Amino acid sequence: MKKKPEKNEAATTPARYSCPYCRQILETLDAIRSHILTSHQAETLPYPEGTIHFAVNGQKYNLPVEPDWTLHYLIHDKLGLTGTKLMCDRGACGSCAVILNGRPVLSCTTLAIECNGKQIETIEGIAAAHHPLIEEYVKHHCMQCGYCTPGFVVTAKALLDWNRNPTEQNILEALGGNLCRCGTYPQHPKAILEAAKRLREKALAGKTEG
Repeated sequence: MKKKPEKNEAATTPARYSCPYCRQILETLDAIRSHILTSHQAETLPYPEGTIHFAVNGQKYNLPVEPDWTLHYLIHDKLGLTGTKLMCDRGACGSCAVILNGRPVLSCTTLAIECNGKQIETIEGIAAAHHPLIEEYVKHHCMQCGYCTPGFVVTAKALLDWNRNPTEQNILEALGGNLCRCGTYPQHPKAILEAAKRLREKALAGKTEG
């Protein structure tokens, strides 16, 4: 009959140490200390694993994120930028749109961990910059309940960033992924065309003054 091992006789796994800079595995604490002092002494302490560095509306952040966090959860729930809405949570309505490195993306289907080093722009940043889209959307009554409006404005802003003279067809194609249950669709091209006109006039005035 086999003798049961005593608790203090149980096999233990030797401790191993991972370098926080280069992830090299070393067997002893003295070895990891020596390795860091020899190879990484001049380097600043690295951020913990899972920390991302990004900017939202020009404000820089260094934050730890979980692997399953979406970009919407990060900016809406963690940063408190509640202008970005969540309607379908399936990437099908456009209400959660933000601008990521110049491109409109759906924040409900974008993982926060993938946004390391990225520039993000939300509806709050567009409003703070007094973009003409905001005034034109109000002037042309482009909203009823208003829940989908931030996504439309963000998508329109991304369009005007690279095309200051869009056609109505360009606008319709750009807004193809944005849904409005109130049926305000006819008003959006009018507002965006007017905003584009104002941006062109402002750019021309700047050249004239220069």
